[in-house]
Amino acid sequence: MKNKIQKITTNLWFDSQAEEAAKFYTSIFENSKIGRITSYGNEGNQIHGKTMGSVMTVEFELEGQTFVALNGGPQFKFTEAISFIIHCEDQKELDYYWGKLSEGGDEKAQVCGWLKDQFGVSWQIIPESLTEM
Repeated sequence: MKNKIQKITTNLWFDSQAEEAAKFYTSIFENSKIGRITSYGNEGNQIHGKTMGSVMTVEFELEGQTFVALNGGPQFKFTEAISFIIHCEDQKELDYYWGKLSEGGDEKAQVCGWLKDQFGVSWQIIPESLTEM
C-alpha cells in the first residue's frame, strides 16, 4: 500500500534555522519525528544564494501533522496572523508546553495563553475546556 500524502501541509519559512527548529519542535512533542531533509544544489544559486549542500527543507511530524521547514532567507518573518493552538488536558500539560515553547522566545509576546517561540512562531497554549466555555 502506498503512503498517502497529507492533503494540506504547513510550510514554515525560516532564514537559516529550519533544521534547528525542526529538532526543537520534535524534542517537545511526544509523537513526533524528523523526516526527509533536502539540500541546496548548484541550481538556482544566483537566486537563492545558499551554499551548495546546505539544508533547504526539513520535513517533520508533530502529533500526526506533517510540516515542512524551509531555509528560504530573511525576506519573510513570522507574525501573529498565524498561530498554532495546543489544546491541553490539565495545568501540568499547560505548564509543560508553555515552559518548553516560551524558552528563548520574546518575553513581551508571552501573555494570556499566547507566546512567540525563539524562532518567532506564535503559539496558543489553552485548556481543552476553554472551547466549551
